[in-house]
Amino acid sequence: MEKKRITIPLSGRIDSNNAAAVEQEILAKLGAERDIALILDAEKLEYISSAGLRVILHLKKMIPELSIRNVSSEVYEILEMTGFTEMMTVEKAYRVVSVEGCEEIGRGANGTIYRIDRDNVVKVYNNADALADIQHEREVAKLALILGIPTAISYDVVRVGESYGSVFELLNARSFSKIIATEPEKLDWCVEEYVKLLKTIHGTLVPAGKLPDMRETALDWARFMQDYLPREAGAKLLALVEAVPRDDHMLHGDYHTKNLELQNDEVLLIDMDTLAVGHPIFELASIYNSFVGYSELKPETILAFQGFDQETGRTFWHKALSAYLGTNCPAKLREVEDKARIIGYTRMIRRSIRRKGLETEQGRAEIELWKRELLELLERTDKLTFSRNELELEAVDENLAQVQTFVDERLEAADCPPKAQMQIGVAVEEIFVNIAHYAYAPDKGSAAVRVEVSDDPVTVSITFIDQGMPYDPLARTDPDISLPVSERDVGGLGVFLTKQLMDDVTYSYRDGRNILTLKKKL
Repeated sequence: MEKKRITIPLSGRIDSNNAAAVEQEILAKLGAERDIALILDAEKLEYISSAGLRVILHLKKMIPELSIRNVSSEVYEILEMTGFTEMMTVEKAYRVVSVEGCEEIGRGANGTIYRIDRDNVVKVYNNADALADIQHEREVAKLALILGIPTAISYDVVRVGESYGSVFELLNARSFSKIIATEPEKLDWCVEEYVKLLKTIHGTLVPAGKLPDMRETALDWARFMQDYLPREAGAKLLALVEAVPRDDHMLHGDYHTKNLELQNDEVLLIDMDTLAVGHPIFELASIYNSFVGYSELKPETILAFQGFDQETGRTFWHKALSAYLGTNCPAKLREVEDKARIIGYTRMIRRSIRRKGLETEQGRAEIELWKRELLELLERTDKLTFSRNELELEAVDENLAQVQTFVDERLEAADCPPKAQMQIGVAVEEIFVNIAHYAYAPDKGSAAVRVEVSDDPVTVSITFIDQGMPYDPLARTDPDISLPVSERDVGGLGVFLTKQLMDDVTYSYRDGRNILTLKKKL
């Protein structure tokens, strides 16, 4: 249980002439209170001698949880040289900064960033008692910098109104939001740099225990939602999040274009207090919310927040997702977007409810929209994880073109020779069409197509996975291609052709799934 906090101001001089009187005055203010957290506010303390130090020492012995704040540099030096800074928490006074009339360049869950002059910005925290938050952000920003993430480190702590702020040097820096809003022709460049840094972040392994686990946070969101969703939907949401594996790769947690700054041709990431670890789906959910989710019902929201309109936000999101996944395949983009939306809607609904959204007409309309979308997504989603190299979609003829596009993109990235690409294309068509026609007949079901490239020698592996009836196409007898036309059956050549074109074809049935893998050496 947190102790009661009492703050007592110190002022003027505390020396041999008045030390006893000052001590009695403090004790009178405390009365019988002893089991407390005592804060001595030294903002107006100008001088202290050994007599004054004895007063503080007496108080420390009576009240172990004693701290001193707003100490001038001169008084701090006295306390430091006599060891008082080792015995108790002593905080220096902070210079006061005003943000009135300053440009807002970023806004996050925990604070707002303002440009205070040509060279510097200040992040003002929402929490009035933000010193612990500031220390946390400094520590995680230093960790990120050590791990290779370009960021700015706070060099000063200041008072801003009733709260505190961290000061950063960002000389002539411009946020990506401002670049997009004022120079729309640079949107594609912003997407490229945005995704490049995002991949660097997600590729950074963080030492265990250094950052919060985003999976645990998302589980809290899902548990909260149990009271606001139908029982079956709530249970499925919780199960989906629980099934996401733990991951020690870095996430930013609030990765939008206001938090990327361009300074002297260098891209810097700011607002680091949300750093965490976890699966990328949690990051993509936050990104979706920033560019699409929050403004779905109220388009002007994104204009007020990012400085550009809803259409630009949607365009940026789709271009960034495509670049991140390395595909233009609509089915793959829709698959990952839907998974991100599940987490995104969960987070937005919870946030709105906690901020009294159910008590306003606007809030109820947003919650109803997001809840309706969430329930529809939960009906058709079986997992939240994804792979850049795997496409999952309905196994129907109409989706063949998307499968071919997805495979071709990965073959081109692997510098696959045209002849091998054509041969692989034929095999992919034969297998996918076979699944579409027979795996679930007369019903329909989904199929996953995974593309992997290995070295020494360079080999492409394409795996097809479905949950249809067990069927080993390799067990079928090959057609006799030496027979005359009059004696040959029509059809039956697809699997045979696949075996001839590929270097290896294997089949297995495991955990209720047909798994067929094609391999081709490049």
